[in-house]
Amino acid sequence: MGSFIEITSADGGRFKAYMTVPASGRGPGIVLCQEIFGVNAYVREVADLYAEEGYVVLAPDLFWRMQPMVDMGYSPEEWQKAFEFFQKFDVDAGVKDIAACVQALRGRPECTGKVGALGHCLGGKLAYLAAARAGVDCAVGYYGVGIEGHLNEKDKIRCPMVLHMAGEDKYCPKEAQEQIKAALGNRPDAEIYTYPGQDHAFARTMGEHFNKPAANLAHSRSIALFRRVMGPKYDLSALWDKHCEYEFGTRDVAATMKTMVAEPYVNHIPTMTGGVGQQELARFYQHHFVNGNPADTKLIPVSRTIGADRVVDEMLFCFTHDREIDWMLPGVPPTGRYVEVPLVAIVCFRGNKIYHEHIYWDQASVLAQIGLIDKESLPAAGIESAKKLLDETLPSNTLMKRWAESAGKV
Repeated sequence: MGSFIEITSADGGRFKAYMTVPASGRGPGIVLCQEIFGVNAYVREVADLYAEEGYVVLAPDLFWRMQPMVDMGYSPEEWQKAFEFFQKFDVDAGVKDIAACVQALRGRPECTGKVGALGHCLGGKLAYLAAARAGVDCAVGYYGVGIEGHLNEKDKIRCPMVLHMAGEDKYCPKEAQEQIKAALGNRPDAEIYTYPGQDHAFARTMGEHFNKPAANLAHSRSIALFRRVMGPKYDLSALWDKHCEYEFGTRDVAATMKTMVAEPYVNHIPTMTGGVGQQELARFYQHHFVNGNPADTKLIPVSRTIGADRVVDEMLFCFTHDREIDWMLPGVPPTGRYVEVPLVAIVCFRGNKIYHEHIYWDQASVLAQIGLIDKESLPAAGIESAKKLLDETLPSNTLMKRWAESAGKV
């Protein structure tokens, strides 16, 4: 998505930086501080991701004084070479180069003004130091190596910061993590998150320790800070409403797909239906979802929670089973029965587009309501679960045969 531009250092040297811009052409800035492998494919992938989130990203070649344009993979030989660069790296000069990038970003027409710092590994420490020395508006560091050696600079930090730590990180061991937490943990502008059981580089998609759940959670926390401090602000609720209008109102597949990123995915958890990628998801919507829902399909909103990068919608999904519903009841002929089932949608956004949907509902309740299972012989509720969602005073524990045994025992 991006290209390399030249930056002038404080001492007059010139070095390259990978720059990528959001689809809108403008946005807040992020200086992305590299790992020890240079501005490699992973760093450029992260830069492109944050551009998709709405940011103008600059990833400087911080090893340029030793060797310009270092770009390595993760073979044993490259690891050895990367550690040699790491040991020789002039941290103070590197932070000055980051400050030069902050200044350069603020001066570019693509940048709306505010600039944050983001980094992983070596870059995690550099993001922390950028908060202390480079005048950034906020900073995010992932498993920073060596932050504990710079805690004397904590009082210079005047901006909000998020630090992500890997519970089993041998490069930032538990003792170092405790030092960092003791020094920064009481600051209201510092959020420190530990990911138990995770190793160093758990967010690196190309690494052996990549853990998708931890990486996704950390990304959401990072985006929350960037959104809060720098923007851009998106009306996720309105964007989700428009998507649902195209799905269930106008039933327009092309318009539905335009509300999503280039490579989205949808997963209906109980039945594992949906699609991954533009082509497969459009196929699913066209032939098995948008045009395949019952004529009287109705969504009744119950609650909505809006986060920095997602919407969680609780609703009742109501319909008459007048046709085979591929995504919810695949292979089941229409029964003509009416169904109401609680449904939860977790909708994740990248920037102002939907990235993915995780949809949950009680499949046993659906099967009971259409007569495919006998709810009297199984611990499952029918339409009663939908009724109780709207009226909490309806009886509880009706499926518990032993409920009466505890009467009067409180």
